[in-house]
Amino acid sequence: MQETFEEFAAASSSGLMRTALLLTGDRAAAEDLLQEVLERVYVRWRSVQDPQAYARTAMSRAVTDRWRRAGRRPREVPLHDWHERAVPDGAADRAVRADVVAQLRRLPPRQRAVIVLRYFEDWSEERIADELDVSRGTVKSQAAKGLARLRELMDVDRQDVDEEEMSRW
Repeated sequence: MQETFEEFAAASSSGLMRTALLLTGDRAAAEDLLQEVLERVYVRWRSVQDPQAYARTAMSRAVTDRWRRAGRRPREVPLHDWHERAVPDGAADRAVRADVVAQLRRLPPRQRAVIVLRYFEDWSEERIADELDVSRGTVKSQAAKGLARLRELMDVDRQDVDEEEMSRW
């Protein structure tokens, strides 16, 4: 008496699952493969002489077909979290720069000149002193007063705005 498909599936599924796991290396892929093979066996159940051999052959051929199809399919690019990160477009820096320029206009002319030449043009104190025909001490004091006033005008909480930061503006 020949067994039914249900009896075959119940008796053979754990062994076929082990084979599928060894062939695929992934539990989810093995479960899919076993399901696919059991469907093939079910469709041909009446004509299959040795269901175990048929299932194992169908399994190895199905895995080979998957490899071939995967080779022809364009590669998928995994979505990483870099897709979610915001890319700085410079808008924030331009807004800060516009604010600095607007507040510079509110400084007295000498302070504005010292701040612009020192931090935007990157001139030395000696060069500024020569150009404006003032002492180096005047350049230093005008720079200090100008920076303090800019901090006030821009509501900067920090005590120091360093030269590197000013040059970025």
